[in-house]
Amino acid sequence: MIKFAVIGDPIAHSLSPVMHNAALKNLELEGSYDAVRVPLEELPQFADYARKNLNGFNITVPHKKNIIPLLDEITEAAAFADSVNTVTVKDGKLYGDSTDGYGLETALFEAFGLPVRGANIVFIGCGGAAHAAATYFAMQGAARIAILNRSVGKAEELAEKLKAKYPAISAEAFPISDPEAVKQAMTGAQIAIQCTSLGLKPEDPAPIPPELLPDGICYYDTIYKRTALYQAAEARGLRCASGLGMLLHQGARSLEIWTGRKAPVEVMRAALENAGR
Repeated sequence: MIKFAVIGDPIAHSLSPVMHNAALKNLELEGSYDAVRVPLEELPQFADYARKNLNGFNITVPHKKNIIPLLDEITEAAAFADSVNTVTVKDGKLYGDSTDGYGLETALFEAFGLPVRGANIVFIGCGGAAHAAATYFAMQGAARIAILNRSVGKAEELAEKLKAKYPAISAEAFPISDPEAVKQAMTGAQIAIQCTSLGLKPEDPAPIPPELLPDGICYYDTIYKRTALYQAAEARGLRCASGLGMLLHQGARSLEIWTGRKAPVEVMRAALENAGR
């Protein structure tokens, strides 16, 4: 039996077990993939448990950075992103990687036909997923990355980090609470990516006033629900996509890392779509 898991807090909303268990069945691999709620203070105990009992695990909010000190080794890309969402367990050691950037890049091209290379992209929020995706996009040759965040200092740190490693990129930080700054961030952008946690709860407000999304922009929400901002963007006729695509493709890449087998992407997609109905 091979055993995988996804950890986070909260975790009950995760659809990862649905798609991964469908994939394991399709690949005729005897095993399971479970969702495990792990509070921050229990993360070290979980890492010890994983060394002895798991073959790999995914990490979601809020542990993508917190897990790093507990790992034996991480990839260069994950180190630059300061974020790990995929851990492989081998001979009792934990190896960290990040598939978030790849997953989002693939989802954006699938939804909008837009490549990351040369693109002008706005991130709404600067958490773990945004950090991982922005650093990956910079590696892939994005032309401009604008980051909107409540804590401008955090967004500025990320922007400076991107420019230091990739001098050709235009990277800027803007306060999310200032409508004029939001408009400036959106200038010329082809894609706006919503990366905050606003929308996980039905009563959550939109992170920015919907009218600040410019006409013609493509809107991607990393949450795989129809959030308030998603619904408003859709009502305006903007091209929209939810986080199911990112979830699918980052998960498929994780499975390939763990098993060395090509992931059955369409089987995983069907499982996600059925679960979302």
